[in-house]
Amino acid sequence: MVNKVRVHGKAQNRTVLGIVNAYLVMHPKATLQELKDAFPDSLNPDSGVKINFVDMRHIKESQPEKWNGFFSGEDELLHLADGTTVALVKMWTKPSFERIVAKAAEYGIEIASFTEADKGFGKKGGYRLEYINGYVPPVADEAPAAEEPEPEKKSKKWLWIIIALIVIAILALVALKGCGNGEAKQPAAVQHDTVTVVKTDTVYVKEVEEIEKNFNAAQFKVDDATLNDSAKFALHDLANLMKKHTEIKVDIVGHTSSEGDAQHNQQLSEERAKSAYDFLVSQGVEASRLKYEGKGSSEPVDPNKPELNRRTEFIVH
Repeated sequence: MVNKVRVHGKAQNRTVLGIVNAYLVMHPKATLQELKDAFPDSLNPDSGVKINFVDMRHIKESQPEKWNGFFSGEDELLHLADGTTVALVKMWTKPSFERIVAKAAEYGIEIASFTEADKGFGKKGGYRLEYINGYVPPVADEAPAAEEPEPEKKSKKWLWIIIALIVIAILALVALKGCGNGEAKQPAAVQHDTVTVVKTDTVYVKEVEEIEKNFNAAQFKVDDATLNDSAKFALHDLANLMKKHTEIKVDIVGHTSSEGDAQHNQQLSEERAKSAYDFLVSQGVEASRLKYEGKGSSEPVDPNKPELNRRTEFIVH
């Protein structure tokens, strides 16, 4: 099998974490059982723990101290497409490490030497993934469109809508009468809007901000708008998030530092933002949900630190 992903790890156990994440990138719809089948417990019989993977719900339901042998950091957990969060055992001896490396090769995953791994891996778990031989990771398919309801079901639906409108009209009349005797009540819509905003701020925005950090850590070469493998890896995470939550829209805004010609910086920032836009579209994100623009050096975050101004922002709507 031609290798498709190369794992650069900081240490043995971090490399194993990278191997499993590489497998999930290549198989975005994998379930926990499929993960266990791909990397069976027999690969690591001498870890002191009987299983390689554990559903985090089991950890929360039992004694936390029982699971000290598993990765538990927020950037170390495995998030499956069905919503399951999984922890990987973090104790790997040299024989066990060699076994899982051999198993990874069956799936097109190769391991870089630790000397090579020391050169600029990202923050996530102390490893980074490199796509090789022209490989582009797949994106999980969207959920199938809902079938058109039958005529009889449609008629029943309209009947319930009419009943609901009548009930709302009656409640509105009662509320209007009550206004003369006391203070008006807050409409239910205000409470609903508040819930929606809180959900967006706490779920989508935080995930996108983390992806933005990883993307900016994978810096462009000087005077170049070509995406490197680490940048594609971060954008692949963003594509998966947007495929899963189809209501998300994202603006991609490129910025540069003030060195050099302002007009050239403007053009470069636009090209870098468009590179990210084009990659997301190639991964199946609808172009109508994306916008891109470049602002050159017009909006520095710190005039005294040029490196902070070379950034790309992902703004969620």
